[in-house]
Amino acid sequence: MSTLGDQARTSLKNIIEALLLASGEPLSMATLASVFSDEERPTNTEIGKALEELGADYEERGLELKEVASGFRLQVRQEVNPWVSRLWQERPQRYSRALLETLALIAYRQPITRGDIEEVRGVSVRSNIIRTLQEREWIRVIGHRDVPGKPALFGTTKVFLDYFNLTSLDDLPSLADIMDMGNIEPELELEQVVEPDPIEDEAAQG
Repeated sequence: MSTLGDQARTSLKNIIEALLLASGEPLSMATLASVFSDEERPTNTEIGKALEELGADYEERGLELKEVASGFRLQVRQEVNPWVSRLWQERPQRYSRALLETLALIAYRQPITRGDIEEVRGVSVRSNIIRTLQEREWIRVIGHRDVPGKPALFGTTKVFLDYFNLTSLDDLPSLADIMDMGNIEPELELEQVVEPDPIEDEAAQG
């Protein structure tokens, strides 16, 4: 195990910063450690200290160090995102209310079947809504209910947590804080990551 002095730790911080900027996805502590040879590999404590210092460096800047379910990433702060989004001519379209309601029910009541969702919403759930959520890798089939027909049980994924800046489902805003389904999107709005991830519109309202 290596023991880094202050000067060496600064170098480690720079390495981690470069790794996070170069990566298009969050990096875990284990992944960060894996880029070092056995002789130079820092301890988890040293990596954690470097991440802490890096986060402090970004406190007054347009980027921030954010921990999500899959690890750590550098992303654009929400307050400057309106300006950053103007770099792209086409404004990302918003998801339909029907898709957001479906996603919210899965997130808060998982595991849940399509029939359960339809019972709560009072309307049928179109297949393209479920397909869009699965293509985005926000939901997945986590089992089947032991009843005739064996309907699929849906749950959210780590990709869902990462996208909405959550480390776990415990970080979801409480239902008491969401007055109606129309408030779900602003409550869970993504803070733009360094690599843009345009939102694909789901036009279906059923």
